Formats: sequence, C-alpha cells, structure tokens
Amino acid sequence: MILFPAIDLKNGACVRLRQGDMARVTVFNDDPAAQARAFEADGFSWLHVVDLDGAVSGQPRNAAAVTAVIGASRLKVQLGGGIRDLARVERWLADGVARVVLGTVALREPELVREACRKFPGRIAVAIDARDGFVAIEGWAATSEVRALDLALRFEDAGVAAIVFTDINRDGLMSGVNLEATVDLAFSLKTPVIASGGVSTLADLRDLKAHESAGILGVICGRALYDGRIRPREALSILGREEA
Repeated sequence: MILFPAIDLKNGACVRLRQGDMARVTVFNDDPAAQARAFEADGFSWLHVVDLDGAVSGQPRNAAAVTAVIGASRLKVQLGGGIRDLARVERWLADGVARVVLGTVALREPELVREACRKFPGRIAVAIDARDGFVAIEGWAATSEVRALDLALRFEDAGVAAIVFTDINRDGLMSGVNLEATVDLAFSLKTPVIASGGVSTLADLRDLKAHESAGILGVICGRALYDGRIRPREALSILGREEA
C-alpha cells in the first residue's frame, strides 16, 4: 500500500486546512521544494500535491511552487487542484507530473475525464471529496446533490487509475479516517481507492492495511506527518512494500 505525503499549496506555502476551510489554515513550510526533499529523505516514493488556490479559482495559482516541487526530488508527483481542461492535463504531464487528479471537472464534464484517460492511460485519477456522503466541488466551496458512490461508478469503465476519496468532515481534524465509508466505497468499485482525510495515528494505517484487499491502493497523510504524530519509518513499515 502506498503512503502519499501531502503538500497542499496556498500562496506558495505548504499548509493544512481544517475541513477544507480556506480561513482555517496552518502553514507548515514556506518552502515546498525543501519539503519535497525532506519527504524523499524520509523514504517515500510518491507525493500528493494540491493547488488549493487553484481548486477554488478553477485556474492554476501555485504553478511556480508545483514546478519547484517536481524538480526538487525524484518522487513521483500526483497533482490536483484547478485542472479543468485537457491542455492543462497534458502540460502538467509533460512537465513531469506522474498522475493528474481531476475533481470538479469529473462532476461537471465527465467526458473530459474519459478523454483524458484515453489519451493518458494510467495517469489520470478522480478526486471525490464527500461532505456527509455528497460530492463537494470548487475546492469544497460547494456541495452537489450527487452521492460519492454514484459519481465513482460513472467512471468504472473509463480507465481511471484511482479514486482519491476524501471525507471532508474528517480532513485536518486528526479525528481518524472514515474507515467504514472508505472500505464500503472500495468494495463497491473495481477502480482502486486512495483514502484521505483524518488520518492521525498508526492505528489508522493499520486499519486501512487490514482492508487493503477491498481495493485500497494507498492513503494520503498530511498534518500527522508534519506534526510528528506519524513517523515515516514506522508508517512505511506498517503499509509494506510500495509499487515501483
């Protein structure tokens, strides 16, 4: 199972939000490239990077920071936030991003996701951010009337590499991962699921690892890594060998 350390970018810095609220922000590092190098030194193989400002505006807002992160290490970068057209998808992939994550556009323009999967097989993921079971979009500023599972099922035959599932109510609060919802979603899909939101202890990682066979590909962790509640070596030992 893959452990994805998170670099969330706001105004060029590495931050963490609480429940996706842009006003409830903690800055952990003013130098995203240095943070990427630190995560590489910790033994990780992937990074999960989100342009938070871009997610809200619909346009990349932290491109310079993303480019710096890509060039700072040999880590594979999974990037989301403000990517709303194929030209931007292609540009980021050409610039060294390993996998692009599409969120708002997956709900509003599902055919764009399908076309991206056809053009770039294995390199497109879909982010499904849920608030009380319903899909949130535009950087979590709006909540739709579409259920998370219903949206995921729309892409089962599209060739999506993974569904990144975030429980917004847990995100940034250190209250524990929503194991039941994550496992239920994974069991219902053929597409692998990456868990996100609320991971705060090694016990959360053990619980997810125990359900890996349900189709859980990995887990994203942010605040708990930054504040030391989860130590990289112990976490990687629990989750086992990552994919190449």
